[in-house]
Amino acid sequence: MLIKGYRFLAAGLFLLAGWQFSEGIYIGAKAAVAQLLLQQAWEETRDGNRQVPPWPWADTWPVARLKVARLEVDQVVLAGASGRTLAFGPGHLFGSARPGSGGNSVISGHRDTHFRFLEQLQRGDRMELLRPDGTTVTYAVYRRSVQHKDDLGVLQKEDDQLTLITCYPFDALVAGGDDRYVVEARPVLL
Repeated sequence: MLIKGYRFLAAGLFLLAGWQFSEGIYIGAKAAVAQLLLQQAWEETRDGNRQVPPWPWADTWPVARLKVARLEVDQVVLAGASGRTLAFGPGHLFGSARPGSGGNSVISGHRDTHFRFLEQLQRGDRMELLRPDGTTVTYAVYRRSVQHKDDLGVLQKEDDQLTLITCYPFDALVAGGDDRYVVEARPVLL
């Protein structure tokens, strides 16, 4: 009887592991296809089209492209910062300055996917923000901090800057939490 129970447990664990493995493959494949569609939508946006959805039912569209050469980061930034948008890429917070324009442009992303690289950014690192009109604005990181999610001061800055925000700590087992990791960068005159 005991051996039969162990077999049942082993079979259950095997099925659970198989399900988790297939879920991981599905999510990875979905992300890869989404990136291809985002790249296509970005190219159409660069060609002068406005609010090009990456797939027919999308409620977001590319607004910029963020590059960090040192870390080999190249990501399409999407309009809005809802959970649905952030599942596919970093999102521009509505109400903040348009990416690459004057004012404080705020972009958020998930700490365990698209914005994982924020942990590696250092003071002085350069980032490029490409706008749909072909203009590239270069930023240099001047501050990294951890702030409580209710501290909205970083959102209310009026300086010309790029503010990147993600959840913190990076290795948390549970998503969300009370802290945010904030990277602030100022435009660099070339």
